[in-house]
Amino acid sequence: MQDIINGILKFQHDAFPARAKLFKDLAGGQSPSTLFISCSDSRLVPELVTQQEPGELFVIRNAGNIVPSYGPEPGGVTATVEYAVVALKVTDIVVCGHSSCGAMSAIANCTCMTDMPAVAHWLRYADSARVVNEARSHESAAAKIEAMGRENVVSQLANLQTHPSVRLALKEGRLALHGWFYDIESGGIDAYDGTTGEFVSLAGHPHACATATPSRVAA
Repeated sequence: MQDIINGILKFQHDAFPARAKLFKDLAGGQSPSTLFISCSDSRLVPELVTQQEPGELFVIRNAGNIVPSYGPEPGGVTATVEYAVVALKVTDIVVCGHSSCGAMSAIANCTCMTDMPAVAHWLRYADSARVVNEARSHESAAAKIEAMGRENVVSQLANLQTHPSVRLALKEGRLALHGWFYDIESGGIDAYDGTTGEFVSLAGHPHACATATPSRVAA
């Protein structure tokens, strides 16, 4: 904890004064263009990976970068997605999975989680990805876990589209969805290409998109 306190003091002494105008502007409100949905894993820091400043990303983080399908009892993720699309009018939503994910490993390996019933229940929202991944053959246990992580990104993108606010924004051409998979060791990111159904290097295909607005397709 002392390391965290020292970090706060360093922020107040060094980082905050260097961005004083930015924080003064942000005190009046926010207008992020992107909702970034990622795993809570401490090794994935959205603002660091994307090199964005405060106010530029609206972030949801949870175990397994999961987005439950829209239902009669909306939870925190549902409410946050709705707020981002309706109130903040974000133009892009990114679902970002990552390598060596504990949640995906637990699902792929059918790990017993009787001592963590809440976690087990939460990970049921990745069942469709699990079923698809189980139906495929994998070269190794590690490959199975990584494939599970990628399939989960695709599954959560599908879940997102059950949300009325997202569906309307997509229909009106003012929102695009992106599926990313981050490799912790290399720092590389693969993006899901909705036109081919494959993950491709984001560096080599910077315009790869899971869904695109009509204007972006035309461009």
